Amino acid sequence: MPSPVAHAIAGLSVHLLTARNRVDLTSVPHAVVAVAAAVAPDLDLLLRFIDGRNHHQAESHSIAVALIVGAVVALAARVAGSRRAVSLGIVAAAAWGSHLLLDYLGRDTHPPIGLPILWPFADGYFKFPWPLFLDIGRTLSWHTVRHNALAVAWEMVLMLPILLATWWWRQRRGEG
Repeated sequence: MPSPVAHAIAGLSVHLLTARNRVDLTSVPHAVVAVAAAVAPDLDLLLRFIDGRNHHQAESHSIAVALIVGAVVALAARVAGSRRAVSLGIVAAAAWGSHLLLDYLGRDTHPPIGLPILWPFADGYFKFPWPLFLDIGRTLSWHTVRHNALAVAWEMVLMLPILLATWWWRQRRGEG
């Protein structure tokens, strides 16, 4: 599964792709919502500290939760008085979805293998047969740190061109 670095770059790309105009493009809340939502599904790793069980790649890694998060963000933005509440909800759902896509395209070495993308409508775990991203180790051994550094470097090789292409596209449209 990709690291938070790849997910954050994907979130920035979603920010650039979903900005409707220069106001959205320069909006800090728009960018923060996109990056936070792209990284947030992995917060389920922290639940292990509460009950000792592995919650990673459970319900938070599903399309249903992406849609729920989008609705909650839109509702919270509406309550806060934002005129772009629905837009922020769409950004959150799309960025959460980018996390699912990257994890789906990643090498998974921590059970359960795959993602419950269709939860609660299907019980299966789904994985891409030809992973593009390396797995990220969860220990601090020298071997794991070295492997993770290589994995993050590879993520940047894959993700930075996408971010630069979205930025270039915005520039060509005269919106950057």
